[in-house]
Amino acid sequence: MIKKTLLCSAIMAATAMTSLAHAEVKLGFLGGFTGPIESLTPPIFAGAQLAISQINEQGGILGGQPLTIISADTTCTDASAAINAADRMINSENVTAIVGALCSGATIASANNVAVPAGVLMVSPASTSPAIAEIDDNDLVFRTTPSDAYQGEVLARLLLSKGINEVAMTFVNNDYGQGLANAFAATYEAEGGVIAGRAAHEDGRADYRSELGNLASSGAETLLVLAYADTSGQTILRQAYESGMFTQFIGADGMVGDSLVNAVGADVLEGMIATRPGKPDIPGTQTYAEAARAAGMDPNAVFASQAYDAAFLIALAIEKNGSADRAGLNEALRAVALPPGEVILPGEWSKAVELIAQGIDINYEGAAGTQDFDERGNVPGVIEEMVVRDGAFRTVGLIQ
Repeated sequence: MIKKTLLCSAIMAATAMTSLAHAEVKLGFLGGFTGPIESLTPPIFAGAQLAISQINEQGGILGGQPLTIISADTTCTDASAAINAADRMINSENVTAIVGALCSGATIASANNVAVPAGVLMVSPASTSPAIAEIDDNDLVFRTTPSDAYQGEVLARLLLSKGINEVAMTFVNNDYGQGLANAFAATYEAEGGVIAGRAAHEDGRADYRSELGNLASSGAETLLVLAYADTSGQTILRQAYESGMFTQFIGADGMVGDSLVNAVGADVLEGMIATRPGKPDIPGTQTYAEAARAAGMDPNAVFASQAYDAAFLIALAIEKNGSADRAGLNEALRAVALPPGEVILPGEWSKAVELIAQGIDINYEGAAGTQDFDERGNVPGVIEEMVVRDGAFRTVGLIQ
């Protein structure tokens, strides 16, 4: 009987060790793999995957467990798709937290309907709408990119500084387009600019010539398009050029992509001005750039560094929390992201784990910025001025 008991205990112990060896901590990634930003999404996902790979190369999480990240498609335009994707991640895959979503409408839909009721932390690398800060989120929705309330203000002042005092504006009729258009207009008009024509448009249509004709009748020669590079933004620019209605094109972050230049034509878009969230010149941005290049990635891909920060910060919060439980993860996120504490740079996972184990405070300084969250989960930001030159968007400089 004693031998049987000992044998049973040994089997149970071996089974427990086997289960522990195969345990993993799962994160979810909600991205627009189809739809208006499908060409932008893979590099963003790669940014998050780079963080995961570094963590696993340095021993894993929570005492050696592997960290994995699984993805789902929100389409960016279909709220039900975003809700279903979040539901699968949270209730079927049992992820601890989510990187994403990317498009603002997808983040709002998935947060309100699934993540917040389930108590699941979301950190978006790309949702820039000011409406994100208004979600009744129980402190569960954060972002590693600045709000469009800031980008719109910067874009307005940038154009005025260049003597562009009159524009016609069209924007995609969703949370992203409306928020950015309102932020731009408030500053542009308050500081002397004239919006000669303004029109919302629905994404994904084949023909915008009627809207363009109405905007051109205003007499403005500059067209500001706040939309997406792979869908309406691309179509609008192509049709605006073909009609000869405008002489200057302007965009923002959703328009910054090689796919836009390739589709419309480098000669057509030569000189096009745009803005997007940028990266300050701090040690973390340089460290990330080196790691990205070593992994065969473009370190300047839009929102990729923000995705890296979102994934790395969530992992640090899980380590700080001491388990893969969802409860308390938002408090742990603030603890690892905000000063005071010993600075942790991108890739310094083993250093962070050791400090956390010793009870020493840490302060992550990231790939896209300091990532010091305010009370609404927003971060301070830097905006990049971009211009199309020689067939690609080029960085002109940073605006703080």
